[in-house]
Amino acid sequence: MSHERLAQKIQSKQALIGVIGLGYVGLPLIRAFTASGFRCLGFDVDQTKVDKLTAGQSYIKHIDSSAIQALITEKKFEPTSDMGRLGEADCIIICVPTPLNESRDPDLSYIEGTAHAIAKTLRPGQLVVLESTTHPTTTRVNVLPVLEATGLKVGQDYFLAFSPEREDPGNPHFQAATIPKVVGGYDTNSGDLACAMYGHAVVKVVRASSMEVAEACKILENTYRAVNIALVNELKMLYDKLGIDVWEVIDAAKTKPFGFQAFYPGPGLGGHCIPIDPFYLTWLARKHGEQTRFIELAGEINTHMPHYVVNRLGEFLNDNCKSIKGSKVALLGAAYKKDVDDPRESPSFELMKLLLRRGAVLTYNDPHVPSLPKMRHYPDLPAMDSQALTPEYLASQDCVLISTDHSAYDYDFIVQHSKMVLDTRNATKTVVRHREKIRKA
Repeated sequence: MSHERLAQKIQSKQALIGVIGLGYVGLPLIRAFTASGFRCLGFDVDQTKVDKLTAGQSYIKHIDSSAIQALITEKKFEPTSDMGRLGEADCIIICVPTPLNESRDPDLSYIEGTAHAIAKTLRPGQLVVLESTTHPTTTRVNVLPVLEATGLKVGQDYFLAFSPEREDPGNPHFQAATIPKVVGGYDTNSGDLACAMYGHAVVKVVRASSMEVAEACKILENTYRAVNIALVNELKMLYDKLGIDVWEVIDAAKTKPFGFQAFYPGPGLGGHCIPIDPFYLTWLARKHGEQTRFIELAGEINTHMPHYVVNRLGEFLNDNCKSIKGSKVALLGAAYKKDVDDPRESPSFELMKLLLRRGAVLTYNDPHVPSLPKMRHYPDLPAMDSQALTPEYLASQDCVLISTDHSAYDYDFIVQHSKMVLDTRNATKTVVRHREKIRKA
C-alpha cells in the first residue's frame, strides 16, 4: 500500500523531501531536514535564487553561505526551477507567499498555482503539506480539488496535510528545528505520515484533529500579536498627549509575574504574517455573514501608525520653524524589525511614501538592506541606496527618523551628530547626552 511504503521511506529517511518556495520559510526548513539526515529538492520559480543557491550563496542574512555550500557539495540539497521534477519528491512541502490583494482580500494565486504544478506530476505514494499561512478551509477547498482532479484518491493513493510555518527571522533562540510543529492531516493516514516526517526534523510535533484546526491555530497566533500591538499603539498615542512615556509604563507593567505579557508600539506592523493574517480571518468572517469588529479595529489602528509618525514629525519640525516639505529626512531602517534583512510589509516603506508625498527630501540607511528592493505595493518609490552614517551626513539632515532599531546602530553617535531625532522604537532610551534633540513617536 502507498501509505505503508511511504511510512517506511520516512522512517528510514530515504524519502526525498521537496520544498516549494526557497525563502525565509523554505530554506530554514531544508536546513532542518538535511540536518536530520534527509535529502532535499528545493523548488523556486525565481531562477536567480536557484542560481545563487547552486553556487553555494545564501541571500538570507541568518543562513550562512558556508552552510548552503556544504549542503550542495555533499549533495544533500539540490535547488531547481523545474517544476516538472516534483514527481521525484516523496514528500512535498508548500512554502509560497500568501499576500493580500489591493482590496485587502486573500490572494491565493500562489497556493493554487502551486497545487496545479503538483497535480501535473502527482503519483501514488506522495505526501503534500501546505505550510503557507492562510485562512481555515484553504487546504480542503483550494488545494484538495486540484489534486483530486488527477483521479488519485486522497488518503489512499496520496496524502494531504497542513502544518503552519512558525519562522521568526533573526531570533537567535528559535530556528525551524527547535520550534514545535502543529500538524493537521486530511485523514488518519495523512496525519500519521506528516507527523512522522516532521518528527525527524523538529523538536516536537503537536497533532491537531484536522487541517482546519491547524490553519486556524496560525491565524490565532498572529491575530493575538496584532491585537496586542494595536492596544499599545493606541495607548502610545493617548499617553503622548498626557506626557506619559508608554515604554516606561510597559516596563513597569511587565514586572508583574503573571497576567501580563509585554508588547511594544512602533511605526506600524511589518513582516509577512502579522500585518496580513488577521485580514484573512475578517475576509472569512464576511463570507459567513459574521463580523470580527475587534480584529478589524486593531487592523485600523496599526495601519494608521505611519500616518501618526509623520504627523509627529511635522509637529517636531514645526516646533523648530521647519516644515516637512523641503526638509531633509534620514530614515533609519528599511527592514521590518531589528537585525534582519527582511523588508516584507515593513512600515518603513509606508513612511517613505508619506514623506515623499509631503515633499520631504528623503534618504535612508540600513546596514542589512544596502539598496531598496522593489516592493509590490510601492511601485513608485524611487531607487535608493543606503547612505553611510557619517557625522557629516547626520549633521546635514533636518531630522533623523528611527524606524527600525537595529543593534548595529550607535545611538549615542547618532544623537550626538544629528540636529533632531524622532524615535519610534525607544531605541535611544540609554542615550544620556543631548536628549533635548530626541522626541518619541
